[in-house]
Amino acid sequence: MSDSRTEDRAPAWRLVIHGGCGVLDRSRISPEEDRAARAALEQALEAGSAILAGGGEALDAVEAAARALEDDPHFNAGRGSVFTFQGTIELDAAIMDGRERAAGAITGATATRNPISLARAVMEQSPHVMLSREGADEFSRQQDLEQAPPEYFAIPERRRQLELMRSRDDYFDIDVKYGTIGAVALDVHGHVAAATSTGGLTGKRWGRIGDAPIIGAGTYADDRAGAVSTTGAGEYFIRVAAAHEICARIRFARERTDRVTAEQVQAIADDVLAEVGALGGHGGLILVTPWGDGITRFTTAGMYRGDASPEGRSVAIYGDEE
Repeated sequence: MSDSRTEDRAPAWRLVIHGGCGVLDRSRISPEEDRAARAALEQALEAGSAILAGGGEALDAVEAAARALEDDPHFNAGRGSVFTFQGTIELDAAIMDGRERAAGAITGATATRNPISLARAVMEQSPHVMLSREGADEFSRQQDLEQAPPEYFAIPERRRQLELMRSRDDYFDIDVKYGTIGAVALDVHGHVAAATSTGGLTGKRWGRIGDAPIIGAGTYADDRAGAVSTTGAGEYFIRVAAAHEICARIRFARERTDRVTAEQVQAIADDVLAEVGALGGHGGLILVTPWGDGITRFTTAGMYRGDASPEGRSVAIYGDEE
């Protein structure tokens, strides 16, 4: 499935967001949940678009959009994150600036209200790219980022999902829904950025880490090629190095022509998702190019998604929506 546009003239800026993908069809989502999720996507688009429309930077826009989605309990990131097998919540996030490929990531954080802002602090205020668990929590406090108690992140529906998984003796909900959130943007200065945030998989064990906080797997940005955020069965996206693979293929294609078309980029994204599928994984991704193309691709029944540019905004959930 896709949600893409081809333009003769690239827009001045572009923002694409996602709220995860999976078994998302009209028979499984109530009208109330549908409306609430769409409203949350609209709010995230508004937060990021206001920055881009005012001439702001892509990095600020993806952080703002991601924070809005982290604050909404309908998505598996920040408030509303899923529970581990032990009944705790562990937060992963990554952010990347396409200008110099600066990046920051955190995994296993437990108390930062907006994990994406902690990832940005790692990028800008530390000499490192990734911090984990107790170290990430300590660094967050040192940076005076807003903290929240465990009950802030926990919602009853996530607890129910954990108990259901335990009753089935499943490892985790790999066949259900991936609520990872993400944002990618192009600003008026021609720079791109990507952000991804997640609570991981329901029932994850042993400090499991998925693709979202891994630079090159679930998150990547490069002004020469574009910005990518993925969602899905993270183990497979890691093995393919999906986000970097897409950007690398775009760069190689660009060596042969001045501008790679949206159709070419879409084909590249589909090829990489096919590689993920050949290994046994499913999922989706969002992508913006330096030319202003916005691409959304997924191999699941649906994907929470949104797109904004000077020409307007749109949100969608199901696979049959354009």
